[in-house]
Order: sequence, then structure tokens, then C-alpha cells
Amino acid sequence: MHVLLLHGMTGSGPWHWQQWLAGRLSAQDVTVEMPALPDPDHPDRDEWLPVLRARLAAVPADAELVVAAHSCGVALWLHHAVTIGGQTRRADRVLLVAPPDPQWQHPDAAGIVPYPLDARALRKAGGVTRMVAGTGDPYLSMRKAHRLAEALQIELDVIPDGEHLNTDAGYGPWPSMLSWALYGSVPLADRYDAEPYTVAYAPERLRPV
Repeated sequence: MHVLLLHGMTGSGPWHWQQWLAGRLSAQDVTVEMPALPDPDHPDRDEWLPVLRARLAAVPADAELVVAAHSCGVALWLHHAVTIGGQTRRADRVLLVAPPDPQWQHPDAAGIVPYPLDARALRKAGGVTRMVAGTGDPYLSMRKAHRLAEALQIELDVIPDGEHLNTDAGYGPWPSMLSWALYGSVPLADRYDAEPYTVAYAPERLRPV
């Protein structure tokens, strides 16, 4: 197994769930990488994509490749998916955590948002892709989260009061994330492993929270 963690805008600080996950995976002899993407305070597709592609190319061909992206790291993966080359390494499993609104406007993120929504391209980039979002996220409303999952044709796990699923929201240690990384266990639950709320790709069943 080879786990690739893609941080978002400003990176992942020492108490972020990505740092916690990297430590737990390393303790179980899992190869894990979290590349420092250039100028994390000003994410830029053209600067971040070459780093991602180089890391993907270096993954052994016989390894199970698992990707977990957070926030603007999700935007990076979606840009990657629509510009993927024929020989680019395909991920086996991908988790999109707390993406920003596809039309979010911030002067420091103008290089990566807006991002494309292409379900077919997403399937080419990864075998199984899933999304998890928190209620109360200032960067993505639940209504937009449901629409995003519908557009990408992927299942969505909703974490009550999860907000942006970052350090400020208490994520932090996240046992459910470790289970997903190691075993593909779903659905994703909150940091206390409370009951999650899962929406399958079935537009007629989507209900805003």
C-alpha cells in the first residue's frame, strides 16, 4: 500500500488529521507521503500539478495507491483528473475531504478555484472515489455538497457539525479515516465514530441537511 495525502490551502499543521494519519500509517509500516506543495498559502494548479504527477509516477506499479485530499487538495485532484495523461498512474481509492465550493472566490486561491467537475475523468483518475463533508463548513454549504457529489456521481458522507474537517473543527485524531485508509472501510464517521449520514449517488434521494 502507498498512501498519498494532498494538503489544502496553508498546508496541514502539526495537529491536522493528515499529520495524525501519516503517523499512524507509518507506525504500521505503510508507505505514506504528504508532499509540501509549492507556496501553500497561494495554491496554484500549474505549480501544484507537476508535484502531484511526479509523486504518482514514483509509486511502484504493484502498490495499492490510496489518495486522500483535503480542501484545495481536492481541487488539485479534480484538475489532475481532467488533464490526466494516458500513462499517468491511476489511484485505486480516492477520498475527497471538505472540498471548497467549486465557485469559491478568494484572491489567494484564484490559481486553483474554480475547478472542473467531470465524473468520467474522475473515474479515469481513480478506481473508487468518495467524498466526505461536514455540516457548517464555511466554504461549502450542504446544498452545494449534495450538488457536487451528484455532479461527480460519487457517494457522500456527511459529518454532523464537522465544519471544514480541519484542526479548528477538532480533526485531529480521526479513527474512521485510519480505517478507510487501511481497509477501505465506509462510511466515514466523525472523530468519535458516531453514526454517519451517507448519501448514495441517487439524485432523487438527495435531501439538503
